[in-house]
Amino acid sequence: MTTPHPFFFTWAAQNHALPFAMASGRGAEIVTTDGDTWLDLGSLSYQANLGHGDARIIEAIARQAQTLCVAPPTAVFPAKTEAAERLLAMAPEGFSKVFFTLGGAEANENALKIARLFTGRHKLVSRYRSYHGATMGALTLTGDFRRPPLEPGLAGVVHAMDCYCDRCPFGHVVDGCRRECATHIGDLLALEGGVAAVILEAVPGANGVLFPPPEYWPMVRAACDAHGALLIADEVLTGFGRTGAAFAFERFGGEPDMITVAKAVTGGYAPLGAVLVHDRIARHFDEHVLYAGLTSYAHPLGCAAAAAALAIYEQDDLFARADRLAPMLISAMRELAAEFPASIEHPRGLGLMAAVELCAPADRIAAFFAEIRARKLWLHMDARRKLLIVTPPLIIPEDLFAEGLSRLADAARAALGPS
Repeated sequence: MTTPHPFFFTWAAQNHALPFAMASGRGAEIVTTDGDTWLDLGSLSYQANLGHGDARIIEAIARQAQTLCVAPPTAVFPAKTEAAERLLAMAPEGFSKVFFTLGGAEANENALKIARLFTGRHKLVSRYRSYHGATMGALTLTGDFRRPPLEPGLAGVVHAMDCYCDRCPFGHVVDGCRRECATHIGDLLALEGGVAAVILEAVPGANGVLFPPPEYWPMVRAACDAHGALLIADEVLTGFGRTGAAFAFERFGGEPDMITVAKAVTGGYAPLGAVLVHDRIARHFDEHVLYAGLTSYAHPLGCAAAAAALAIYEQDDLFARADRLAPMLISAMRELAAEFPASIEHPRGLGLMAAVELCAPADRIAAFFAEIRARKLWLHMDARRKLLIVTPPLIIPEDLFAEGLSRLADAARAALGPS
């Protein structure tokens, strides 16, 4: 049946979209227009790391709106400076400049521009199981089902195989492999030649929550150095505490040349993205034109939200909190897999980011997802890729988290238990 709404729903045939009528939110809970309270175990679309209704961010946005609500890209104002300084303080030593955008896809697009301008090359390498955004360039980098319907895209993009340790594309297991997923990227760089940059999600998120094996990131870093390519870490989904660190690549080593962020940089309270650029790259543009710009570059409301959110992560010690809650999450995922081995497999997690793969028939997966919704749990359910991903706000109270994981287990028992 046709929806009555005067706007499009994203990533959906409109007659089959699933509207979610939100009225308000507080902490880790969402209230719908019919008065139901849902528990957010997904941080909405991975951006609500700080939960819902944090007065400190709301007040920062309101203060900014009352003083300076609109500004040109060349404007200098306190929130813009503070947001940039806080981002650089979280980055590894040597990062010196920030390029602001409106979101993650634009952050990746502009990182690619910077790489091409800096290197004078045009080719790019990304992975197959990846998502980098919905704009045409970012979508070309993306390796999932959303890319082919919109091809051809950006010229010069080459895709590499993935760091998918549970289903290794090279037929190995972690303890016996030679990190072929990393050496494969080095081989591509050598064979292709002229590669400007390798762009990788620090942890491929929506396409599987794939944690790289040890040495992967350092080996890719070394391959980039050997072939003159830049390394870009896409932290749009994983940045700001999701894996228990400011940036997920820090959990694996291998420092990038650029870091792209969005989503949780403001806690989702306002649109903003950014490219963090190491000084070895940034210096090039002291005398060379940076051919990149946006009308709403560093929008005052986004900058105010980011400055407040970044301060809260530090003040409330939320990255460490994610690490403390991590054992509860991964234990719950492992228990699900152990209880339902015929339906759930390959549990994996780090920080407050975990996934299981679903190997049940399609009708039972649909029943499982229906039981989850019936228990008013908001999390990431993907029937196409047979994935269940849990990424709660970093501020979720421990007792409420335990209750949500218990509800999830009850949903599995109702749908996946003995017939």
